[in-house]
Amino acid sequence: MNYILPSDIQEILPQQKPFVMVDSLLHFDMTKTVTRFEVKSDCLFVSDGRLSSSGVIENIAQTCAARIGYINKYILKKEIAAGMIGAVKDLEIYKSPHVGDVVTTEVEVKEEVFGIVLVVARAYIDETLIAEGEVRVMEDGRWVKGR
Repeated sequence: MNYILPSDIQEILPQQKPFVMVDSLLHFDMTKTVTRFEVKSDCLFVSDGRLSSSGVIENIAQTCAARIGYINKYILKKEIAAGMIGAVKDLEIYKSPHVGDVVTTEVEVKEEVFGIVLVVARAYIDETLIAEGEVRVMEDGRWVKGR
C-alpha cells in the first residue's frame, strides 16, 4: 500500500516548536518510519555546535511519535495522541551530529502489543550510522496504567 506523506510534519506530531526534532517524514509504512532532521544552531539540544545525546534520543522518540501520529490521523482518523518512551535498551551513540548535519532516522517495528511498541531505531548522517538501539514506546500513557 502507498501512503501519502504530509507536507507539514506538525500535522502528525504532538510536539510544538521549538521542541520539534524532525523536519519531515520521508517514509511511512506499518513497520518502518523514516524522518529527516537538519541540526540547527538554535536547537534546544545543541551545545558547542553539536547535538547532545539527549537530542539524538529525542529525535528517535519524535520519529516514533511521527509513526503514531500518522496512524492516528490518516489511518484511524482520530486526534494526535502524546506518547511516551517506556524504555531504551542497548542504545549506542557513535557520533554527535554537528550544526548543519542532516540526520535521517528510521524506526522499525519489531513487536506491538496493547499499544506498546518495540522498535529498533537507527540514525544516520549520510550513510554513516551514528546511533542505534531499541526503544519501547507507549501511546496515551498506557505504560503507567500497567498494560
